[in-house]
Amino acid sequence: MTFQKFVNYHGKRATQKGMEPEAIKILVLELSGMDGATFFANLNQEIPCELETKLVKAVDDYIVNKIPVQHIIGYSYFYGYKIKVNNQVLIPRPETEELVSYVLQTYDEVFPSTEVDVVDVGTGSGAIAIALSKEEKHFHVVATDISETALLIALENAKNNEADIQFLKGDMIEPLIERKMKFDILVSNPPYIPNDEYVEDIVKNNEPSVALFGGDDGMHFYEVILSNASKVLKEKFIIAFEHSYSKKKEMLALAKKYFPNANTEGIKDLNGKDRFTIIVNK
Repeated sequence: MTFQKFVNYHGKRATQKGMEPEAIKILVLELSGMDGATFFANLNQEIPCELETKLVKAVDDYIVNKIPVQHIIGYSYFYGYKIKVNNQVLIPRPETEELVSYVLQTYDEVFPSTEVDVVDVGTGSGAIAIALSKEEKHFHVVATDISETALLIALENAKNNEADIQFLKGDMIEPLIERKMKFDILVSNPPYIPNDEYVEDIVKNNEPSVALFGGDDGMHFYEVILSNASKVLKEKFIIAFEHSYSKKKEMLALAKKYFPNANTEGIKDLNGKDRFTIIVNK
């Protein structure tokens, strides 16, 4: 079977099962080691038998067993960095890349070319911390997570991407309070799905629930962080959150409750959904 026929045939299979046909192309590219240009140049070439066997198994894992593509190949890409993922950490989402961009942009406005201390709370795979550390040389990054397994993966990802990050085990900002650490920038993408909200099987069955669900209303961890944030923030600071698109009003109210004198802004993602809240105290 040629690459073209393989992608077309299994793409239709994916569509019929309500899965993403584009995932088939991703699997072919990643498992064959081809880039886009090489793939298109070889569309009409026969797939070597050994590779085809490997691809068929991977496609069946995706379509039949509903295993995420990122788990099949063992990694994802975030902000251009290769991030190892498995069922112990959340797969980085494209929207979270926007969060990184807003942190970098706000830093340029508030702390231009200044050395700052940054913490990523609930780091998971380490994707946010790694991207921030690599993209801004003035950032000194610390990251926390309650899961020791997640921290081991994050540590491996930091090493593979040559990112200098200090990882601390503990619940949200507790390890920071214990060490009396202070930061200029706090960023977090905590679990924010309400406990009773529907979640697709491919997500629910493959990603850790501790990284997905955020209490009855999805706001639990924002309350936990903001109610204690003053203990770990310097006088001048930036707080940046990703959250559910339906929680803009709740986020703004929570920010006002704990930091009434700070400037708070809700920002939409590229799909026009209210996805981020930035709190700045100058």
